[in-house]
Amino acid sequence: MGRLTPSATRAKIIGMPHTSRDTVGRRELLGGAIAGGVALLNDTVLAQNNPAAQVLDTAASVKITAMRTHRVQHKVYVELETSAKVTGWGEVSALVPTAAEELTKALFELLEGENPTRIEYLWQKLYRAHRDIRGGPFMCHTLSGIDMALWDITGKLWGVPVYRLLGGPTRDKVRIYPSAKSHKAPPGDVYEHAVNPPDVDKMVRMIKSARDMVGPDGAVMFDAHCAVPPAALLQFAAAIKAYDVLFIEEVAVPGNIEAFKRLKEQIKIPLATGERDHTIWEFLPYLTERAIDVLQPDVAHCGGITQMHKIAMLAEAYNVPLAPHCTTSPLGATASLSVAAAIPNLLIHETAPGAIEWGERFMNLPWVADRKLGWGSLPQGPGLGVEIDRQKMAEVAADPKYKWKWPQMRLKDGSIADY
Repeated sequence: MGRLTPSATRAKIIGMPHTSRDTVGRRELLGGAIAGGVALLNDTVLAQNNPAAQVLDTAASVKITAMRTHRVQHKVYVELETSAKVTGWGEVSALVPTAAEELTKALFELLEGENPTRIEYLWQKLYRAHRDIRGGPFMCHTLSGIDMALWDITGKLWGVPVYRLLGGPTRDKVRIYPSAKSHKAPPGDVYEHAVNPPDVDKMVRMIKSARDMVGPDGAVMFDAHCAVPPAALLQFAAAIKAYDVLFIEEVAVPGNIEAFKRLKEQIKIPLATGERDHTIWEFLPYLTERAIDVLQPDVAHCGGITQMHKIAMLAEAYNVPLAPHCTTSPLGATASLSVAAAIPNLLIHETAPGAIEWGERFMNLPWVADRKLGWGSLPQGPGLGVEIDRQKMAEVAADPKYKWKWPQMRLKDGSIADY
């Protein structure tokens, strides 16, 4: 092939045929330049009119730069710092606090330098990192706290509450308990594997007391708390009507779906569970085996906001409502209410006034609880909207009167009881 002349080369670059004499007329060259300019101008105008072309992912370059852990009595708080000077907070709950803190610190190796807004990716990265510690309470409770912090950061970066990132609110307020119109009755004790009339009467009195408190139009739940073994629960359930309680909670120890199925077959009262279950994979059997009427994921146990939202969607497919378990400080409670605000299948949401008041010693509560009518407002502020006073938190953590102790429950014969 022959060598191109300069004019032919120019023609090839701008996409014009060159003449047999390898020359281009001035008119043709000018026309091609004008056409190219018009095309470029049209592309620019289209980009200006196209909203998608104008979106700038301002969070894409943000990196996680540091993690601080704060052990405060029975809790561990996670503080994630970023290159954007935006900080996120999460709460690790219901674990041996010394062990939870060390595991949290170890997991930072997988987070450092990552983009905090890649929440799903980071959840999978942590959960699947070590095949032999995948799942279980230590991994999932710790991961829950980290997950809350990631959502908190992301909401702050975009300047919106977390529930806006979950699809926006599906309700104007959240039904909560306890309140003057909603109360959960405790089991009152740990019970033998089968019980006598005084034991049944004790549990029934717990329900009657709660009913007297909330009135005929109020909501009463009974928390079996795994302290009432299956056979004893059958005896108790026969002594109350199906409409006496909204549901019976924690009817069996998690792990054996057959126990739940057996109870469901014989009890005509709605059954609820989930506070000690983790991830969609542990919740799925309750749904596929039709063993539970109400699911109770805990945002600080199940795998954080990420998993609680997925559990809600999974339950929606089976027409099963959620009554989230929640005994955390304002931080964890706000994370849970953020999910509750954005899902369609919410029955009622637990709050723990004692735990909230304990946490308010060093953090704010970014929502209002109406304990008279039984409603909670939607959380306010970007992210989770919780601000923590580190100095006051350190003062609570330094309380010399506090000492974490292993809980122990025993039956009358000295044997170990579930509770």
